Amino acid sequence: MSNLAQVLDQLTKEGELYEPAEEGAVRCTACGHRCLIREGRRGICQVRFNKNGKIQVPWGYVAALQIDPIEKKPFFHILPGEDALTFGMLGCDFHCAYCQNWLSSQTLRDPASDISINYIQRISPEQIVSHAVRSGAQIIASSYNEPLITSEWAVSIFKHAREQGMKCVYVSNGNATPEVLNYLQPYLVGYKIDLKSMQDRQYRKLGGVLNNVLDSIRLAKELGLFVEVVTLVVPGFNDSTEELLDAGKFIASVSPDIPWHVTAFHPDYRMVDPPATSVATMVRAAEIGIEAGLNYVYAGNIPGRTKEYEHTSCPHCGTYLIERYSYVIRSYRITAEGTCPKCGTEIPGIWTDKPERVQIGGLGAPRGVYW
Repeated sequence: MSNLAQVLDQLTKEGELYEPAEEGAVRCTACGHRCLIREGRRGICQVRFNKNGKIQVPWGYVAALQIDPIEKKPFFHILPGEDALTFGMLGCDFHCAYCQNWLSSQTLRDPASDISINYIQRISPEQIVSHAVRSGAQIIASSYNEPLITSEWAVSIFKHAREQGMKCVYVSNGNATPEVLNYLQPYLVGYKIDLKSMQDRQYRKLGGVLNNVLDSIRLAKELGLFVEVVTLVVPGFNDSTEELLDAGKFIASVSPDIPWHVTAFHPDYRMVDPPATSVATMVRAAEIGIEAGLNYVYAGNIPGRTKEYEHTSCPHCGTYLIERYSYVIRSYRITAEGTCPKCGTEIPGIWTDKPERVQIGGLGAPRGVYW
């Protein structure tokens, strides 16, 4: 066992998202893999394991803790201009070749990620929320690694955050189960889900199953969470017109009001052969989303170059409601009632009732880094 595994195994406690199985095994319900974990073994994520017939889950630390604009998550329809205190742990249930956070996500899978032992900082849920209060953040987000596999820890933080009047959100690959979504629902207001492909064979290359993600999008919406969907458009992987149209049509079938973020790929980790996604491809992807029937489509990662697709417009009259450059809000016109000021159309999202206080022209970069 590596030194990193020994450290992480000490930072655990008995979890809640599991069921006892025969002969001392446990069935984990934190993600769509539903791992059957026998005594002394680990789940696919590597950080949930069976000890004496009980599942042990990550607890009592962060590997990243940072103040970000909420737009960076990305959430464009949840309190624009506000700061989110974002925390992350280590581990993931996928193994995406293009992961930008692989040092955190591929812990105990890729030996090159063992350097992540240096990121670990012990902390309590109360301390995390205290950081948020002192920084003025209105939102707490679980991100960086895959939050589903550390949901018990996230809920312990969210309980304290809600007592302080904060909103809580997840930034996830969407490989969820009904059990974990129902477990999270009382604490979350928003759920960002990656829709990485509309082909199951491509999903399996990443370590997932397409239908698990599609089901999660549907169920998260049914549970009343505000869902935003992100597709990283990777040349040669998922950028065909047919596949992008399939993705847009699926999202629209759940609700045409779900924001769809199509974002630009750049070579990273083990996927360095495809070129970065072109501006033309990003604009085409956004146009396909509109053609598919979606009311809110955004093209990200190449600020200032995707025409109107950085901005929020009223789907009824076309008025620009929020103008953005990257993560910066340049103008904000949504009313305190969450409507278009010109035609009165209700705009789906979670909006401030004090629009005059929205931060205009901020830096759009991390406001503070703890770890």
